[in-house]
Order: sequence, then structure tokens, then C-alpha cells
Amino acid sequence: MEKSNYLTFLVLPLYIVLLMWVVYWIEIRWAFDFSKYGILPRDLKGLKGIFFGPFVHGSLKHLFNNSIPLLVLSSSLLFFYPKQAFQVLIIGTILSGIGTWIVGRYSYHIGASGVVYMLASYLLFQGLFSKSIQLISISLIVVFFYGSLIWYLFPIDPQVSWEGHSSGFLVGVVLSLFYYKKIPNDNKKYDWEKEDFELSNDFFMQHFDSKGNFHPTEHWYNSKPDGVTHTGEENQDVKYDYKVLKKFSNDGADELSHKE
Repeated sequence: MEKSNYLTFLVLPLYIVLLMWVVYWIEIRWAFDFSKYGILPRDLKGLKGIFFGPFVHGSLKHLFNNSIPLLVLSSSLLFFYPKQAFQVLIIGTILSGIGTWIVGRYSYHIGASGVVYMLASYLLFQGLFSKSIQLISISLIVVFFYGSLIWYLFPIDPQVSWEGHSSGFLVGVVLSLFYYKKIPNDNKKYDWEKEDFELSNDFFMQHFDSKGNFHPTEHWYNSKPDGVTHTGEENQDVKYDYKVLKKFSNDGADELSHKE
């Protein structure tokens, strides 16, 4: 990743989370109520909540519970999927909000939970679809840390917008299906990993006998650089010079042998 992209990967998620905290601070500092800027399902005035709702939270606990996952998941998205990251963030947020506006209860839906579920879902399924060991490991990490989020896809708490969670989760699945073919497959196989590989036909392995002893061929000697063997030693005699060093003490002289 380029240096400029590292800056985006580190700073952009912090700006988003910081903006959420600034909005909440303004609410409690001047006793504002920004709930009306949330998503109000099937009401035209509630459409503005698609863009403003993720930055509005009803309590400090609600804000904190969304801040950490949003910071971690959005950073992971920007780092591992830099080419799709901005599209996923923008399109995913809009589609999650539209889904909530369509199926949600007639009440203001606020908070970034829908975006969090969209990111978690995208990272999970994109890694599984990509068949990349590195990306699959990210999927497993998401499951390990955020697997419990699945319970809030269902109406287990009337104070929680499970509609927003479900919309975000489904949007993440759809986006992962849409983008997974555009991710290059870096799982390159070496010749010895291929199914049709035969050890006896490999040029390098022909220099070893059945006991693993190395027997260089004529081609091996002809291909080495001038004056250097394949053991890394130069073709010249190694000489050692020895001399006697005298170390004086109060009792007399001690002779030490030193190798150069």
C-alpha cells in the first residue's frame, strides 16, 4: 500500500468517529435533540436520516458501543480492500438506510449500528468468497470479535433497531457478492504445489540422491560465477596467521595465542 493510502487508512475512520462524538457533545452541551435527524420509515422527511442518522446517538453507551467496532471495521476495510473501500462505505451506508426506511418501525432510527453491521458482513463474506488465506483470516477475526452481533439481527430488544441491523447485514452480503470477482487472486502456486508435479522431473531435485545427498551436475558447475563455488566460498586457499600477544601483569608475562 502506498504511503498516501496509509494516511487515509489511519485518519479517515478517526475523523468519522470523532464527528460522531462532536455531534453527541453538542447535544448534551446545549440540550439539543437530534433524534429528528434519524431515519423515519416510509416518511419523506425521514429520508434525511439516511445521511445524518449514523452520526446521532441516544446515549453515551450507544455511542461507545458503535465507536469501537466502526473504527476497527472501517480501518480494516480501507487497509485490505482499498480499491472498493470508499464505494462500500458510501453505497453501503445509503442502501442500509434505505432498507431501514422501507422495513423499519415508524419511529426514528438513529446510530451507526446499520453501518457497523454492513461492514462486519462485508468483511466476513468477502474474505470467504475471495479464497485468500489472508482475507479469510480477517473473516475469522470478525467472527471471533463480533460474532455476538448476530443476535441483534432479531427483535429481542424493543429499544434496538433490529431492522437497521438486518438491513446493514444484508447489504454487506450483497456488496461482497458484487465485488468479490474484482479482487485479484494472489494465491499463486509454486510448481511443487501443483497436482501434476513430479519430483523426478524437477531440475533442482535431480541434484539429490535418495538419501538427500547433494550431487552437482556438470551444468551446475558451468552455471556458477567465476571464482565462486555454490557453497559461497571463494576458490582460493584460506590461510590463518598466528602470533603471540603478550599481556603483562604484576607477576610477569602471560602468552596468549590469537587467531586472525
